[in-house]
Amino acid sequence: MSATHLGMPSFPHAAKRELANAQLRHNLANATTTIRHKRAEVVDELDDWPQLRESGAAIKAHALSHLDTYLEQFETAVTNAGGTVHWARDADEANRIVTELVRETGEREVVKVKSMATQEIDLNGALEDAGIDAWETDLAELIVQLGDDTPSHILVPAIHRNRAEIREIFRDEMGKVGTPAPEDLTDDPAQLADAARQHLREKFLRAKVAVSGANFAVADSGTLVVVESEGNGRMCLTLPETLISVVGIEKIVPTWQDLEVFLQLLPRSSTGERMNPYTSTWTGVAAGDGPQNFHVVLLDNGRTNALADEVGRQALRCIRCSACLNVCPVYERTGGHAYGSVYPGPIGAVLTPQLRGTESEVDKSLPFASSLCGACYDVCPVAIDIPDLLVHLRTRVVEEHSSARDKPLDALMGVASWVLGDAKRLAWAQKAASLSRKVIGRKGKIGRLPAPLSRWTDARDAPAPAQESFRSWWERTRGGKE
Repeated sequence: MSATHLGMPSFPHAAKRELANAQLRHNLANATTTIRHKRAEVVDELDDWPQLRESGAAIKAHALSHLDTYLEQFETAVTNAGGTVHWARDADEANRIVTELVRETGEREVVKVKSMATQEIDLNGALEDAGIDAWETDLAELIVQLGDDTPSHILVPAIHRNRAEIREIFRDEMGKVGTPAPEDLTDDPAQLADAARQHLREKFLRAKVAVSGANFAVADSGTLVVVESEGNGRMCLTLPETLISVVGIEKIVPTWQDLEVFLQLLPRSSTGERMNPYTSTWTGVAAGDGPQNFHVVLLDNGRTNALADEVGRQALRCIRCSACLNVCPVYERTGGHAYGSVYPGPIGAVLTPQLRGTESEVDKSLPFASSLCGACYDVCPVAIDIPDLLVHLRTRVVEEHSSARDKPLDALMGVASWVLGDAKRLAWAQKAASLSRKVIGRKGKIGRLPAPLSRWTDARDAPAPAQESFRSWWERTRGGKE
């Protein structure tokens, strides 16, 4: 994963910091509300949406169950079409492959299509270390790059910025790396887009090498697919002489016909559109048309570890639509930076710990970055049961990181299990709790209890025990009769 996220605090600490940013919360609320409403409108137009969703989930599940077969089929198809396939076990290997491919061309710069896989491996940093400039061409990614920032959303990486902030970034930074923004630039969206267009145009016309990701990789034809809204991606995919695509191995779909399902699910779930303005597909190379040197880097980087988990593997079905982020009450209040990963929000909370492991504080905190409200599952176009995955990963974190510090709490949970397992013991505990009301209750709430119970009471306001339990009331008023 990107080095920009290493050493970040765990989610609770990062979220607390972000919650204090009123402008961030305002920007997020406006953006996510707008996208949610657009998505709901276009999804409601389709009577067969549940069937499409079921089909998308089934296709991805099948592809993951036979991933080795489809990856080899994809490699054969790409090779037969004039491309070259490279296999990368981790970020270091992928970065080395891409860097060497760029060096072989003799070029010192590349233009890039928006790609989460290259963010995941911090390809830009690796290219910079090798003396190669990498220029982001997606508008939101350009904003993030010029602002020396990190993405905070899957679909809209600069969602945490408002128009006034973008204007200042363009005015201050564009001239340092290319065509400057106009002196009279305002925060009008059309003017901002035009400034970006003029800034990028010289890079498109000059660059000989491009780097892309892919939304889908079709096994039977060796085709890669990129969907976008601006057209900058198509410029990258068609103008340069060399194209290098870094693609996660989970992006495989078996057949061209499968795209019929996903090209309906993805745009509606992501941008709230019936179809993407630009859908680019390419298969190998063609004489006199587009890049004449084509390379695919198939990236593992923890994906086979996730695939080995029978419960966790469903996270690999993700098509990066960001619908779960836009409905998540936690994401809407904290933003993406609090997650410490290029994959924020609910899907990041279940995908990142599987790709990176749960050794760091930030990674083992991510499965707990949710209220388990279930909204993410309701909108997921490939029916990933994110709440179930979160609970599954919470169990894994506890099992992997249990320590002596947890022993008192574990013993307490054992006692609670023993009490709750017998009706008579529970009745005794309820009476004891009612008698202790005056001792542990403060203004109707349980006050701070001694350790280790303080870890529980410090994190929540729990009501004090009732003066009389329901069991006691029933016995007193009904004599224990039904």
